[in-house]
Amino acid sequence: MNRQVILVARPNGVAQAEHFDIIETPHAILMDGQLRVRNSFLSVEPAMRGWIADKGNYSSPVEIGTPMRALAVGEIIESRHSDYQPGDIVTGWFNWQEEAVVDATAIVRRVKETDLPHSLALGVLGINGVTAHLALTGVGEPKPGDTVLVSTAAGAVGSAVGQIANILGCTTIGITGGPDKVAQCTEMFGYAAALDYHNDQLGQAIADACPHGINVYFDNTAGRISDAVYPQLALNARVVVCGTASIPSWDPWPSGPRVERHLLLKRARMQGFVIFDHMDRYEASVGQLADWVRAGELRYVEDVLTGLDACPDALAGLYRGENKGKRVIQLS
Repeated sequence: MNRQVILVARPNGVAQAEHFDIIETPHAILMDGQLRVRNSFLSVEPAMRGWIADKGNYSSPVEIGTPMRALAVGEIIESRHSDYQPGDIVTGWFNWQEEAVVDATAIVRRVKETDLPHSLALGVLGINGVTAHLALTGVGEPKPGDTVLVSTAAGAVGSAVGQIANILGCTTIGITGGPDKVAQCTEMFGYAAALDYHNDQLGQAIADACPHGINVYFDNTAGRISDAVYPQLALNARVVVCGTASIPSWDPWPSGPRVERHLLLKRARMQGFVIFDHMDRYEASVGQLADWVRAGELRYVEDVLTGLDACPDALAGLYRGENKGKRVIQLS
């Protein structure tokens, strides 16, 4: 039997443990062109919140009664596709389950970096690292000497953004939550300074840390944090909108300060980024990221939960800020 985590109810906001159930189903029969993958690690993404939502997102929602959509990395144990063989390590859309029978189109890539932990294919060498790399360089266009401000600076995407900006010769400032993550940003990820968003005077703290303004703002949060950032944008600043993690719900649509005047006066540019629009550059990005990891220039932290039973509460825990680094679930 194959154990799966299925969505049993659609939440308004962040899904909690009660919105999922774990079931057993018979192993699927392999058809021509398909592969059977035994999952080793399952990914937990902030974006999963949007994948579950029933409106206002860039992808169709996960259907009630079906396995939770998720990236995973695992080993092919059976193949009826000529391009893949048993023993190949692959990452793709294999969902929250122990084994997946999928078409080859579900595979994102074959994992070639066998000298590095396979779990990295879900984090710094996966969707998180590639998003950080391509969004920062393609939309943020950082230049040596720029000040780059990153929200959720200790997270899987944010920590990679800060380090890549450092590699490119920028001064990096992070925003994160709590003293432990503030220390992690400066000591582990090389930020010049890190600010705690719980600070009631966050706007002044940002101004003090960025005396010449912010050239690139990599926004993973929106909301109150971003409201404090916009007045500090430098002339011709670039804002990368990569996530909206601080918004508890989009129903009803939240109100707040408007950004238009800041963009006008600073002649700034704001652009959203979704990795699925840039899959043609994914492989090349992973190659660059892997080189930086091997050279010790790009560091990572993993928050590893164990067993499929950890899945139902894993996303809620991510939004509670429990993780330090990329959250993955390791299966035996």
